[in-house]
Amino acid sequence: QVQLVESGGGLVQPGGSLRLSCAASGIIFNIYAMGWYRQAPGKQRELVATVTGGDISNYADSVKGRFTISRDSAKNTVYLQMDSLKPEDTAIYYCKVTTAFRDYWGQGTQVTVSS
Repeated sequence: QVQLVESGGGLVQPGGSLRLSCAASGIIFNIYAMGWYRQAPGKQRELVATVTGGDISNYADSVKGRFTISRDSAKNTVYLQMDSLKPEDTAIYYCKVTTAFRDYWGQGTQVTVSS
């Protein structure tokens, strides 16, 4: 059974930092494309960052230079380091893994950026 569990969200002031983690079980995801998405109230889910099986990273324009996606194959975990956070970054953040058969999603972790 494949399960993705996000953690690391919380409340942070503008300009602060958070590090999100996505731990996988039932799958070794270092060979798959992985991504972080977010969804704010009243908005559609949007892509934040992706990393391919070949470790090629891409970012939404809104987070370039502030967020970094990375993976630790030994821990079967993908991370999203978020620096210089802005109120508009407030959303539920989801981890996704794309396989040959289907996508898997985590349950999400809330990030709130507010003073």
